[in-house]
Amino acid sequence: MYGFDYMTPTRLIFGKGVIEKLPEVMEQFGKKILLTYGGGSIKKIGLYDKVKELLAGHEIIELSGIRPNPKYDPSVLDGVKLCKEHDIDVILSVGGGSVLDCSKAIAAGAKYDGDPWDLISYKAFAKESLPIVDIMTLSATGSEYDSGGVISRTETNDKIGYVDPHNYPAVSFLDPTYTFTVSKKQTAAGCADAMNHIMEQYFCEDSTILNDGFMEAGLKSLMVNGRKCLESPEDYTARAEMMLTCTYGCNGIYSLGSSPSGWPCHGMEHALSAYYDITHGEGLAIITPRWMKHILNDRTVGRFVKYGVNVFGIDSSLDSFEIAERAIQATYDFFESIGIPMHLRDVGIDESRLGEMAHHVAVNEGLINAWAPLDEKDILEIFIASL
Repeated sequence: MYGFDYMTPTRLIFGKGVIEKLPEVMEQFGKKILLTYGGGSIKKIGLYDKVKELLAGHEIIELSGIRPNPKYDPSVLDGVKLCKEHDIDVILSVGGGSVLDCSKAIAAGAKYDGDPWDLISYKAFAKESLPIVDIMTLSATGSEYDSGGVISRTETNDKIGYVDPHNYPAVSFLDPTYTFTVSKKQTAAGCADAMNHIMEQYFCEDSTILNDGFMEAGLKSLMVNGRKCLESPEDYTARAEMMLTCTYGCNGIYSLGSSPSGWPCHGMEHALSAYYDITHGEGLAIITPRWMKHILNDRTVGRFVKYGVNVFGIDSSLDSFEIAERAIQATYDFFESIGIPMHLRDVGIDESRLGEMAHHVAVNEGLINAWAPLDEKDILEIFIASL
């Protein structure tokens, strides 16, 4: 079991109607708020008006239009500029993981004198950050309980996972009722995204009975409740369990003491959504089963056996490679059953730039150090198999 140095400073406020605590929470951080959000969904469900009502005594500056796969330019740069111009005290992120990821980069950039991209690309490191409070409206990324975010820079096709301990949200509001109106497409993509977060930690060299049980339960929870959320969008119990399972996804709690895996599927998918701006969860669902097939060998098969038996209930008396192959097919079948397009061509990606993307991943993501090492040739083969 590996040693670790672990801290989760984020306060989670979970349940129906918890937004009523927003004024007392925000009061501790100051009066000048940068309110960040995406499109019009928070206005359609009445959340925007509720926030403005509850915070009537505060000065609120707004940054709207933050898109999925949040962009450095304009969103991060515009947010940093607003924070500095208005001497913002705290950022309030209202929306999904993309809004919060963007807000984290803004929070660090607002306290940095140089180009904020220096921080995102690890050329420099933040010494402080503005506090962040978030109200989540989508179950997927787990950004509400971790210090990371993913930022895209369009002109260079870079999509970087930016992690800094200064960027943990101070407080996260999690009301499952705000996810009732999430579309089937985004509900399914969020489920796939969270499942892959767990798989990236599960498939490693050394783990523990405790961690494996936690992760296996998380995967089963997401599959059962993800399907229920699609069938009955206002099933509070299903939405609540799915939201909490997603929240645990990236803050390390699933894998404390386990060896690192390298998160290879995220490394590959970042290129897909950087180059083509596809939905992140869909890209992960497409890549994951092909990655599994590609890395299945004598060294990795034992992990797939445990996954197949404990997650999908496959007969443990079968040949180990048969169990592994059935588990991989079951993974593919689940994603397909919840309506996710399972080929790159289905999301507008053809073979024309696969080589370029494979090279970009090989140079920038360091997947040769993953649990199952991937070089440029391996990455390209996985992309081709995903067409």
